[in-house]
Parts: sequence; structure tokens; C-alpha cells
Amino acid sequence: MSMQMQTAKAPGVFAQKSGPSARRLSGILAALLAAPLGACGVQRTLPPPVTPYDHHDRHPVVLSDAPQVLDIFPSSLHGRIDNDTQGRINEFAARYRQFGHGQITMLTPVGSPAAVASAGEANAVRRALAFAGLGGNFTTGTYPVTDPKLAAPIRLSFQSLKAKVAGRCGEWPRDLASGSSVDGWENQTYWNFGCASQATLSAQIADPRDLANPRGETPSDIELRMRNINKMRRGEEPSTMWRLKATDISQVGGGS
Repeated sequence: MSMQMQTAKAPGVFAQKSGPSARRLSGILAALLAAPLGACGVQRTLPPPVTPYDHHDRHPVVLSDAPQVLDIFPSSLHGRIDNDTQGRINEFAARYRQFGHGQITMLTPVGSPAAVASAGEANAVRRALAFAGLGGNFTTGTYPVTDPKLAAPIRLSFQSLKAKVAGRCGEWPRDLASGSSVDGWENQTYWNFGCASQATLSAQIADPRDLANPRGETPSDIELRMRNINKMRRGEEPSTMWRLKATDISQVGGGS
């Protein structure tokens, strides 16, 4: 029985070989040694946050060119405009001068008894627009009444810069309590969350341009500044001093 003797090698020492196989082995070893060093420069992707979708990103408030509409309903003063309606038209005209462009459109309803009542006040609306300074800057037209049971106002409109939510509120693309899938199990806000708040905010913006950039600074109040400087020179407190008078709750409203 013959035994093949193998040459023992010290640990960590490779046998000296020559030829193409040795060169391939050397290339593989170099690549393996360089891999840990190359991993130091790799950009790692961080895990998503617990709530990845913010309602400001889902329902952003945007500036768009949209119509401003004012509906004029018939009043008890047949053929005339009451003071409240005249005030609304004046406000409408002021907003047009500030943000509007193009012409104002006045649409008169047709096709119902209510439309006949509104059409009778069309001349009064024209006079009210002229009184507000917009006499020759509007066009007229008609629109059909689809439901004769509803009121049919005279509709004034113009195009202007307006802040509004980009999408629609009230959409529910996913089930909040799905029993057949894991939809809605994540710790995330539902799709419609925050849309009403964004819509309310956009409706309350007096000047939509304030959402894009701040307003310019106004001149300072010289009298107020000098009064505060003089107080500081005298060693007095320049801030506003509020004086509160304690009143018993039983005395509020004239009670004894």
C-alpha cells in the first residue's frame, strides 16, 4: 500500500506557482481584498420614515389662474340694487382691480321663472358695476337653468390669481380598515388627511402672492421709535405696559 506524500506548507504561505492560473488567482485575491475598501464609498439608502407622506406634499396649495365668481340674487327692490348687494359688487370690483385681468363677464339666466326675475335686474347690475368704476369693462351673455326649482342668479366673473388646493378633497383611494389585505395597517396618515385644512387656508389668503414671497418692508414709525429711545435714555422700560384692573366676576354685567 503506497501513500502519496504531500508537502506541508506553513499557514498563510501560498505555494509559488507560475503561468496563467497563477495570474488569475492573483487577480481574484486582489479583487477580494479591495471589496471591503470600496464599500466605504457606497451611498446607503436610509429606510423610509414612519409617516412618509405629509399632507402638505399630498395636498399642496398652489397659485393658479382661476375665475372669481359673484352671484347676484334678486332682491325685494324690483329693478334696483339694495345696499348689501352694492357693497358686494364694490368689493368684487376692488378685487378685480387688484388681481383681475381681462374683462368681467355677466351671465344672465334663461329658461325658468326665477330666470325671468333675475333678468329684470340685469340693468340694475350694469348700473352698479358702472358706479363701482367698471362700466365699460365687461361682456354679457346667458346660461341655461338646469333645475327650475333652484335660484337663478346673475353671475359675474373674471380671471385672477387664486390660491387653491391642487387636487380634490374627499377622495378615499384606500380602505382604512381592510380585512382582506394589509392595506391601512401601516402607521401612515390616510390620503384625505389634511386636505380640508389646506383648502380652508387657501380660501383665507387675502393676497395669494404672499404664499410665493414676502411683502416689502414699510417705513418705520419715527414717532414711536423716538419715544422708545427717549425712554431708554431716561432709564425707563420702553416696552408697552399693560395695566389690568381686577374685577369680581359677580360685578360683570352690572350684577351686585
